[in-house]
Amino acid sequence: MKNQQGFTLIELMIVVAIIAILAAIAISQYQDYVIRSQVSEGSSLADGVKTAIGEFYNNYGRFPNGTGSDNASLGLAQPESIIGTYVGSVGVHNGTVFAWYSDALVAGHQFKANTAIVGARLQFAPTPNAGSMSWICSNGAGLQDKWLPASCR
Repeated sequence: MKNQQGFTLIELMIVVAIIAILAAIAISQYQDYVIRSQVSEGSSLADGVKTAIGEFYNNYGRFPNGTGSDNASLGLAQPESIIGTYVGSVGVHNGTVFAWYSDALVAGHQFKANTAIVGARLQFAPTPNAGSMSWICSNGAGLQDKWLPASCR
């Protein structure tokens, strides 16, 4: 009698199935990681705008409250000029900062936001506290909580 060596077909199929399941889990986790890193760009771009709002509030005792975007009242560039790789604009309205995500081609600049967050908005609302300003970060629209930066959860 011959001694058989190696794996049977069913054993190989089970191994392939296990590898496929692990790969599916890893891919979904990686996609979430990529989206979280793209969303964090909005938080970084908003930091400079938040500083300008804090200075405005310290000088005037109120938030800018113009019609439309308040960027000009703060001495900032227009919302469409404050951009990143994934963020198409950063604007201010009544003191609240909004970062919008885009994948459009605008004036020769190709934004590269993941399709899951295109059109979504991250927002930062100010709360004055006796000489300082705290910010409440939240999902303005279209973002899942798991994608928000750690400071927003």
